[in-house]
Amino acid sequence: MSRPAHESAWHESTAASRIVPLCVAALLLAAVSVVIGFRAAGADGPTPVPQALAFLPWLLVPGAAGLGLGALARWRGGMVWAAVALALTVWFVRPYGPGTTGAHGPVVARLDVLTSNVEFGNATDALIRAVRSEGPDVVFVQECDLACADAFAARVPAASYPYRDVVRLDGSHGSAILSRFPLRPAGRIDGTMAMPGAVAVVAGRDVRLQLAHPMPPVPGGVPLWRRELGRIRDLAAAVRDRPAVVAGDFNASQDHAAFRAVLDAGGLHDSARLAGSSRTYSWPADRATPLRAQIDHVLVSEEFSVHSARFLRLAATDHRALLVGLELHDGP
Repeated sequence: MSRPAHESAWHESTAASRIVPLCVAALLLAAVSVVIGFRAAGADGPTPVPQALAFLPWLLVPGAAGLGLGALARWRGGMVWAAVALALTVWFVRPYGPGTTGAHGPVVARLDVLTSNVEFGNATDALIRAVRSEGPDVVFVQECDLACADAFAARVPAASYPYRDVVRLDGSHGSAILSRFPLRPAGRIDGTMAMPGAVAVVAGRDVRLQLAHPMPPVPGGVPLWRRELGRIRDLAAAVRDRPAVVAGDFNASQDHAAFRAVLDAGGLHDSARLAGSSRTYSWPADRATPLRAQIDHVLVSEEFSVHSARFLRLAATDHRALLVGLELHDGP
């Protein structure tokens, strides 16, 4: 017995109304699943996966949309898919790494470390003001162009920072380390942008300082980004058994496998994570957008404990500076 014409038309209309939300849900969940799949596999993948991983918490939005559209389409399989994707995203949003360095023994020195990307030298004035007001003991500066280097030489007294390792290059290629502690050269990491290193003498102990500034994972540049982060990882592994501070613009977040490899290889800890700010953004800071990430880091070895971490807004740069308070102990 055939259905009445009006009933058949209603069923066809209902089926058609479910197709669009079902298809959109499937596309959203497929995109989320690809990114989460690489995160679960401990790999950064090809473009656009590394770029999406930088904003991993925001995968909750398309995941939730996929769940809602799946419900609208009465697609039970899609709803289960969305629930799994959301659960995995929430799992990976957790801070990476232990919540303490395990440092013990008496504190032999307290030091404040500041890192800042001044964006082609544009924020040099703002950084100099911050250095004067905050008085950090060690300053790591990325994208310090020739004018930036000249400004530090002329306006930051040698009496305040008598020890410096400045790489004088123009544009984004220049970098600098300023220190109240005696420094001796320790070589540089090979990279497109300068990554100087030094050994500071802090309370009679040698502390390896390393500035990090690999190229960003822009489309077409992911292999170079991965190679330069790999060189930072190799340096971290080489100084694993020594007190070390590795700081700068890593162009990577905790959700990038290449960044986690740096932490694991060197037995390093992210200061912001230890201070309870693992998801506080550092970039971009010069425009209103919900898509932000923490890519500026101060990593420390087991000999340090962290008592504070603050992100500072500086004018004329798209990065927020990071100021951390550290304590150096006499044992790991």
